[in-house]
Amino acid sequence: MLEVANLEVVYHSVVRVLHGVSLTVPQGQIVALLGPNGAGKTTTLRAITGLLRIHEGRITKGHVRLGEETLSDNKAESIVSLGIAQVMEGRRILAELSVEENLLAGGYAAPRQSLRADLDKYYERFPILAERRHRAAGYLSGGEQQMLAIARALMSRPKVLLLDEPSLGLAPKIVRDVANLIRTIREEDGVSILIVEQNASVALELADYGYILENGRIVLDGTADALKSDPDIQEFYLGLGGESETNYRDVKRYRRRKRWLS
Repeated sequence: MLEVANLEVVYHSVVRVLHGVSLTVPQGQIVALLGPNGAGKTTTLRAITGLLRIHEGRITKGHVRLGEETLSDNKAESIVSLGIAQVMEGRRILAELSVEENLLAGGYAAPRQSLRADLDKYYERFPILAERRHRAAGYLSGGEQQMLAIARALMSRPKVLLLDEPSLGLAPKIVRDVANLIRTIREEDGVSILIVEQNASVALELADYGYILENGRIVLDGTADALKSDPDIQEFYLGLGGESETNYRDVKRYRRRKRWLS
């Protein structure tokens, strides 16, 4: 469904942030992109959605494809129309507009005749949004704002949904609610999902497949079950080990040294 191949991205013509990143999001699957701050996760999403330009970034090598359509040179609005929607980190709702106005803004690229039916559909799925449809979105709680941001993205009828840190700043119970919602979107709507998360345990519980991104490079990928059982991933990303290394690569180097010395 979605393919990122050998992608290199440069900011301000001098700072290379991605160094040959490749990943795929198969139809109907949830794929996790994990990594520490500064690894290049958000830059990868910007490259997919056409938002690099406003951050003075550009793709210098590689491509992004949705099916047979190459997206690398498309503008953001045309990428939405082709079937990719993004929920940004921090939700980015339109705080002064009502809940319903936010949803209608999300449906801008969808067929006009479907807007009312789609509104009714998501009000049924998100009853709290129906109750607050005329309230300014900025007065919603953090969890309600996240639900609004996801519902707004779904109003464009995407084939692929990109979620940037959906658990950020949410209480554990709300994180579980959002995780259940993500499963529902995949199962009932058939939407493929790429989820970017620092909370590896949440992401790997949701995902079918995962990629570990560090310093602009994919350092490991595999099924979610394989990543969860990898001792290095457990140690660094899932907090199950005793070492205090700074990243996955350091953990691997540490273990190699330990084997050699023994």
